[in-house]
Amino acid sequence: MSLAFYMDVHVPRSVTCSLIEAGVDVLTAQADGCSRMSDPDLLDRASSLGRILFTRDQDLLAEAARRQRACLPFSGVIYAHQLRVTIGQCVRDLQLLAECATANDMANHLEHLPLR
Repeated sequence: MSLAFYMDVHVPRSVTCSLIEAGVDVLTAQADGCSRMSDPDLLDRASSLGRILFTRDQDLLAEAARRQRACLPFSGVIYAHQLRVTIGQCVRDLQLLAECATANDMANHLEHLPLR
């Protein structure tokens, strides 16, 4: 697995547990003591750890887009809508990205799930 993920507080535990069981490197904001950070600070934290931020929060989606427009570097964000993307789709697509993508592929990139 080449990518390491940082899970936002809005990510269901079942997604995190399934990825861990599959051998994916995952750290949650809660386990990192960052569950109350602002969105910009959370993205900075994930980036400082070299982890791709996975979120289901539209505010983080907006923060990543803002950084892209302003050419501000970040490690990458993967977004899945809470109602339109199932837990199974999240797990499958995140596992695929962990196996196939690199940190360079994801740098300053905003990816939407499901992958097609």
